[in-house]
Amino acid sequence: MTTTGRTEARRAAVRAGLSRGWLETKYSLAEPADVVWYLAFPVIYAVVLLFMRGSTVPGTDFALGAMVLPSLVGMSIAFGGLTGAASTIAVDREDGTLLRAKATPNGMIGYLVGKILMFTLTAAVSLVALVIPAFTVAGDLRLDARTWVLLVLIFVVGMVATVPASVALGSLFKTSAQTGLLFLASTALIIPSGIFYPITALPTWLQWVGQAFPYYWLGLGARSAMLPEAMVVAEIGGSWRTAEMFVVLGIWAVVGMVLAPIVLRRMARRESGSTVAAARERFMAKGY
Repeated sequence: MTTTGRTEARRAAVRAGLSRGWLETKYSLAEPADVVWYLAFPVIYAVVLLFMRGSTVPGTDFALGAMVLPSLVGMSIAFGGLTGAASTIAVDREDGTLLRAKATPNGMIGYLVGKILMFTLTAAVSLVALVIPAFTVAGDLRLDARTWVLLVLIFVVGMVATVPASVALGSLFKTSAQTGLLFLASTALIIPSGIFYPITALPTWLQWVGQAFPYYWLGLGARSAMLPEAMVVAEIGGSWRTAEMFVVLGIWAVVGMVLAPIVLRRMARRESGSTVAAARERFMAKGY
């Protein structure tokens, strides 16, 4: 196949992936159990923020809820991207979806694009469920045109940076039950990421750990978009480090987009009709 032919084949795979992602999103939003999952944490966060009404950051007159909300936005983006896709990989392996994708030219590219779109759209639903009621504590937040442009950029880059990484990690698990380990690991990464506590108050080595993962940078980006400029004093170096944020997230995106199709193809090569049938029988034996 010529270079032009390969390029056109990849474009066709991307278009197919976008169509697949849109359809999967519609089917997912029609499932009550999925909708409950998408809304559960945002509703819990929103309720917590509502209870913070009238409270201020110690030593200041800045609303506590307004201080916490941007970090919750960043955390929700990272958590949705890093944990959501991984849980679907093992299921798709068990029901034969990956086997069918393997048999399609550039099928893994289309599969990855579909997952990015699906989890971008569903994460957007979760964020809307969080942000709308949380605006009741937004009196001290900066909500101008710059805020919205920056938040949209952070959201898109954040999903592209986290979903491929989640797909690659999910490919390493043999069953859907094992993806709970990734959920626990992601939860642990929140601790050194400055989401609920200023990262500058942590030991230096923990600060470096936090800065190695998207949680910190997405939280920082959301804070830079929504908090007044005076609040930058609580950040490392007294700076929002916007350029560094996009560089780090861009590195995660590039590495994920390169590695995810490779890992998926290698994993799919180990699959066959018989292994899919055996996995399905194990799944049915559990009574699902």
